[in-house]
Amino acid sequence: MQHKTQTEKTMESTPTNVTIKGILGMLLANLDDNNKKRLISLGMGDPTAFSCFTTTNVAENAVVDALNSQKFNGYSPTVGLLQTRRAIGEYLSQNLPYKLSPDDVFVTAGCTQAIEIAISILATPNANILVPRPGFPIYELCAAFRNVEIRHFDLLPENGWEVDLDAVDALADQNTVAIVIINPGNPCGNVYSYQHLKKIAETAKKHKIVVIADEVYGHLAFGANPFVPMGVFGSMVPVLTLGSLSKRWIVPGWRLGWFVTTDPNGMFKNAKTVERLKKYFDICGGPATFIQAAVPQILKETSDTFFTRTLNILKHSSDLCVKKIEDIPCLTCPTKPQGSMAMMVKLNVSLLKDINNDIDFCFKLAKEESVILLPGLTVGLKNWVRITFAAEPSSLEEALDRVKSFYHRHSYEPNGSF
Repeated sequence: MQHKTQTEKTMESTPTNVTIKGILGMLLANLDDNNKKRLISLGMGDPTAFSCFTTTNVAENAVVDALNSQKFNGYSPTVGLLQTRRAIGEYLSQNLPYKLSPDDVFVTAGCTQAIEIAISILATPNANILVPRPGFPIYELCAAFRNVEIRHFDLLPENGWEVDLDAVDALADQNTVAIVIINPGNPCGNVYSYQHLKKIAETAKKHKIVVIADEVYGHLAFGANPFVPMGVFGSMVPVLTLGSLSKRWIVPGWRLGWFVTTDPNGMFKNAKTVERLKKYFDICGGPATFIQAAVPQILKETSDTFFTRTLNILKHSSDLCVKKIEDIPCLTCPTKPQGSMAMMVKLNVSLLKDINNDIDFCFKLAKEESVILLPGLTVGLKNWVRITFAAEPSSLEEALDRVKSFYHRHSYEPNGSF
């Protein structure tokens, strides 16, 4: 009896039962111990892996000050410290036409916990939630635990990964409770215009559903479209805004996130959802108290220079990534990244003589070249790959040069032509 390889087992898995970290762990386990090339991972969205991405001294000093004060060694309120909630509300209100209060803000252990809470409070019998494809697989995982049906609408690569609003109209029914919008986009690197976000809000209002605005990459926009928070349209449709310090401040390991009701008309309050939220938070564990205590100082004192530096690095790296991909015939970038830290590229397996699909491509690339890319199937698109460009330019260039060598080795002719 022939035993299945790890690659074959993984290929049989679906995005709902294989996490990004799980796939990356399998790719790392597939590395060739005899390969002397250094590992370059462009699969995980953790910019701290590269020395060009560091947090600001303001953030570090704020945490040290909070810890040294010895005032924050105990439990915090389950919804988060009052000063932290107030600071987050003020920070988000800077870009909104109305002011958020501390009561609108709940502090979470990263954006992942905020996602889990959003799914949980919306879970009702027979409920379904509309989720983008490609998207972030945590939504599917959380929904599976809560018996919530996930319905996928496509993002359109030829339109800058905009939402297929016709598909949303076709999918929504009386049991639809929410639509997920990830902006700036992970995994696509898109940044939606004000006009497109307004159309999304109008569509959500028509179907009487909540918008879950995943803005973990909020303000990481370096293209033509500025970042516009979905909460701008909170007067039109209720919005649950999810975010964190992780990406903008380069501190994903601090696990400081937020769940915010951007809902000036009080629809959540009228439905007693806030009370349900508070009860739910009573059973959740939030981030460390001293990290929470550092937030007001972090949000208030971080200079624009720090943010500008990060954006400049990301723009340079994304431009470099697009340029290098143009020289790899089996990969195509449909649209230039406008924000976040990752992009999707199309894989043409017909140009490769012994590659079956994106998972096969990524496993063999890892084994032969010690380069980690994320298979597109993991985020919902077969025969695409996600590339994280939040990397040092030299590492990014070397990694994509190795991908090019891999292509030539597996193409039908040594020079990559038929």
